[in-house]
Amino acid sequence: MIGVGDMVLIEPLSEDTFIENLKKRFDHNEIYTYIGSVVISMNPYKSLPIYTAEKVEEYRNRNFYELSPHIYALADEAYRSLREQDNDQCILITGESGAGKTEASKFVMSYVAAVCGKGQEVNKVKEQLLQSNPVLEAFGNAKTVRNDNSSRFGKYMDIEFDFKGDPLGGVISNYLLEKSRVVKQPRGERNFHIFYQLLSGASDDTLKKLKLDRDFSKYNYLSLDSATVNGLDDAASFRTVRVQSILELVAAVLKLGNIEFKPESRCNGYDESRVKDKNDLKEMCELLGIEQSVLERAFSFRTVEAKMEKVSTTLNVAQAQTKTRKKVMGVLDIYGFEIFEENSFEQFIINYCNEKLQQIFIELTLREEQEEYVREDIEWTNIEYFNNAIICDLIENNKNGILAMLDEECLRPGTVTDETFLDKLNTVCAEHQHFESRQSKNSKFLTDHSLPHNCFRIQHYAGKVLYRAEGFVDKNNDLLYRDLSQAMYKANHSLIKILFPEGNPAKVNLKRPPTAGFQFRASVGTLMKNLLTKNPNYIRCIKPNDKKAAHIFTDSLVCHQVRYLGLMENVRVRRAGYAFRQAYDPCLERYKMLCKQTWPHWKGPARLGVEVLLTDLQVPAEEFAYGRSKIFIRNPRTLFFLEEKRSRCLEDLATLIQKIFRGWKCRTHFLLLKKSQVVVAAWYRRFAQQKKYQNIRSSALVFQSFIRGWKARKLLRELKHKKRCEEAVTTISAYWHGTQVRREYRKFFRANAGKKIYDFTIQRIIQKYFLGLKKTMPSMSPIDKSWPARPYGFLDRTHQELRRIFHLWRCKKYRSQFTEEKKATYKEKLAASELFKDKKALYPSSVGQPFKGDYVEITKNPKYQKLNSFAEDKVLLADVVSKINRANGKVTPRIFLLTKKSLVLADQKTGQVKASVPLLDLSSVSVSTQNDGFFALKLKEGSTSAAKGDFLLSSDRLIEIITKLHCIGATSADRNQISIDISDEFLVQFKQDKVCVKFIQGTPKNGNGVACKRKNNRLLEVSVPSP
Repeated sequence: MIGVGDMVLIEPLSEDTFIENLKKRFDHNEIYTYIGSVVISMNPYKSLPIYTAEKVEEYRNRNFYELSPHIYALADEAYRSLREQDNDQCILITGESGAGKTEASKFVMSYVAAVCGKGQEVNKVKEQLLQSNPVLEAFGNAKTVRNDNSSRFGKYMDIEFDFKGDPLGGVISNYLLEKSRVVKQPRGERNFHIFYQLLSGASDDTLKKLKLDRDFSKYNYLSLDSATVNGLDDAASFRTVRVQSILELVAAVLKLGNIEFKPESRCNGYDESRVKDKNDLKEMCELLGIEQSVLERAFSFRTVEAKMEKVSTTLNVAQAQTKTRKKVMGVLDIYGFEIFEENSFEQFIINYCNEKLQQIFIELTLREEQEEYVREDIEWTNIEYFNNAIICDLIENNKNGILAMLDEECLRPGTVTDETFLDKLNTVCAEHQHFESRQSKNSKFLTDHSLPHNCFRIQHYAGKVLYRAEGFVDKNNDLLYRDLSQAMYKANHSLIKILFPEGNPAKVNLKRPPTAGFQFRASVGTLMKNLLTKNPNYIRCIKPNDKKAAHIFTDSLVCHQVRYLGLMENVRVRRAGYAFRQAYDPCLERYKMLCKQTWPHWKGPARLGVEVLLTDLQVPAEEFAYGRSKIFIRNPRTLFFLEEKRSRCLEDLATLIQKIFRGWKCRTHFLLLKKSQVVVAAWYRRFAQQKKYQNIRSSALVFQSFIRGWKARKLLRELKHKKRCEEAVTTISAYWHGTQVRREYRKFFRANAGKKIYDFTIQRIIQKYFLGLKKTMPSMSPIDKSWPARPYGFLDRTHQELRRIFHLWRCKKYRSQFTEEKKATYKEKLAASELFKDKKALYPSSVGQPFKGDYVEITKNPKYQKLNSFAEDKVLLADVVSKINRANGKVTPRIFLLTKKSLVLADQKTGQVKASVPLLDLSSVSVSTQNDGFFALKLKEGSTSAAKGDFLLSSDRLIEIITKLHCIGATSADRNQISIDISDEFLVQFKQDKVCVKFIQGTPKNGNGVACKRKNNRLLEVSVPSP
């Protein structure tokens, strides 16, 4: 093991050796260390191969200290205590922001899900519990300057188990979502993950339905300087939260951020606000199913109700923008302690919650443990530690606490501002040793220039934090005007009605809603009471550096965290104290089977029974101590020894119970067999006599049947002899008559015998020919030219005719399998063969290439959307061709589109249409006989498209282009068929001039393409590759 796995065993114990041991283990990727039963977790800022299924099985049902420190050991200990000892558990994960608390909670959840029971319902519950994490992170986590996946809300999950330890369900409680982050983020931070996941991972169709654009810069609520985060795949994370109704709300929030208001003056002199641009408001109303006028009025007006009267007032621009008993395991993953450059109400509430968690840790691990030793009369030396109860009292005191004064300011009449709240703090808390302000009565802060006038500073357990008072009052009020909630309730969107129940006109409540601080203090109080009812398990997360980088260990930062977490005091208490304690009654009940004197029932006092038990087991006296009501065990190995002996004893007891049960079962079975044997014997004797009688009877029947059979066979033989005698007379008579007839007609038979033999022979030859042909028939492939050899010369014409008929028949069968699309393709191929076979050298290379038509995916490519809409008919062919300049022969790439009515040439980069030629204006197409892709589109003289002259183009898919042009002309009734001219020298029209195009063989610079060179006004030479 690298270093010391349990800090309780480190020697010598000092802060330096403590930090050095953490660093040594961190450098070797050992990120977990124990302090007794407390787990210290160092954030490695990288993935480690220590969370595999093999690791889960390795730590399953193992003692806590049996293997090297790991978070799985604590999770297994908590789960086994819950399952076997029926003790509710809670796992408290604490540490500052970026220390890895969220990841630790995931590992705990995944381990519990892996080791609990199996089954369809159980697996369904486990899947739901595990899949809740990505959804909660998407809507509640964001990138901050300290952490790329910082929890901006607190999460406490209670997982309920049945008596077998299988999960039944879970309850998730959340605390103080940082709502202000939706509308404003500090520099270097970004909004909640869900907005970026939606824009990055949603399909184009989804974004179109939600009326969104993928560009982050188009939304005011999204921070652009930190839009992308290394290590976070927003598009992949989006797949876990694809719920349409939720995505519509997220899109509506983005639209809300783009709504701007403009001031207007009314005739009564008051200012009001109006929506500047209503496009985003309209799209937002369509997403939520709200009438635009209702929502616009809710944004611009506020209804004030007093007694039985209602008054509608306008808003200015600033206002307008504003169960049965079940086993339970709780997992707490809450925001860590935060110290930013600018700290506001959210950081104040977050740090207050961390103070309460630190207080619980102090209560249960330091103060409570030491006080318990005193109560139980255990010899103990008191260990000093810092108790942060004084800081909690400064914040939550009902009379003069900061939260109480903030609520008082929010509720009192008159002008209430952040300055009046700060003045009140300076008056009431000036003498408190953990409160600092420039304007307080304490003179030592008057010249402290690090403390601005509009701020106050609190000395928390984790260090001093400077809070800016600006925004405290507004954020604590957390008001939502009734007009807005009622407008939202009128939406047709099902989820909106659930989120705004207070907007129901039938449930109007005139009572002022509680403040955010009051709600959070109440929820934290409920959480603390809940945690105190469970057996706590601690994971103390430590951040090794502020750079969020692997392999960097900052001693000063780690030392600061070790100090304020009280880990050194925890080690000292553990070293001086006892690892396990239990009341005498449950201890005796659990281990009484280990001693003959206490098993099965102990009739004396429970303490005396425990003493007899430990004496009988010969446990050393220094390993335990007797308290007033509990037994204290110093070393966990002693507890493991007791548990191991108990497990073996339970196995022995199980074996004894099995032995007694099997003996009773065998005796019962024997008595039943004995009783049954008498009944079986009686029935068997009856059955044997019946069987004997039946055998005698069947023997008599067999003897009788044999006698009757012998008599019947004798009679049959006599009848057969008589019949044969009669048949013999008839046969002799028939033969005699036959002889007489043959003698009479013999002369006729000799005259016709030759022809009959010939006909019979020919018939047999033909029959044999057809049977042989049936066995040697060729395959059904139309290209198979094989045919059986001709057996006889006189069947030559028949043989050839059968071959022709068979070929036609199998071609018909083959064609019947074609789809309409395939038939069209073969028709085009056939047309290409008729046009170019043995005429164009390029044709043989195109035979094996299918005619795809669309080679640029014009319907899918967003760059060519305008071009696709320009083509009125269906695009039959889309490809990139080379347009040849008429003046200098230079080549320019163009998009070539062909429809049933026209052909279009467009710019390849921009998709802008350069030329559009109706097919009615096209007279003919000229190509060469060479192995090139050059072709000239000749236009009709006098047509609009022929103003500049004929088009000279080059394409590798010349055969397909010309064939489709030819086929369009052949199938159209309103135009003549386009003629195809194949020649190595032809004329083209350039404006007013006739130019001769002449093909010569050479080596073009662009490889297999063509090179054009204008010789004079009357000649254009085209160099093509040599064959």
